[in-house]
Amino acid sequence: MDESIGKIKKEVSENNVVLYMKGTSSMPQCGFSSKVAGVLNYLEIEYRDINVLEDESLREGIKQFSDWPTIPQLYVKGEFVGGCDIVTEMAMTGELDKLFAEKGIGFNLEAANKIREANN
Repeated sequence: MDESIGKIKKEVSENNVVLYMKGTSSMPQCGFSSKVAGVLNYLEIEYRDINVLEDESLREGIKQFSDWPTIPQLYVKGEFVGGCDIVTEMAMTGELDKLFAEKGIGFNLEAANKIREANN
């Protein structure tokens, strides 16, 4: 488990945006992971996707690392943002745009606005 925690710390510190998910960004293997990857892909965010299904110790380690019981988990600049419901809500309210802007992460503002327009 300690080895997994070390790997997780390294990934979240070396990558601006990291999504721990079931599957990959191109082949999600659960609806919640698919939804978060879909938001990030639509916003044209560059991110590292890590498939927790490939490593049981990583799957348990990420839950311990964040003290969050579910996957997917989104990290921005080393900071845990949340899971599917939180990320989706943030996309709808504009908080996700604000977070990416504050952290200097490039994203497609037009796409972010379209998400909100489509859901109002």
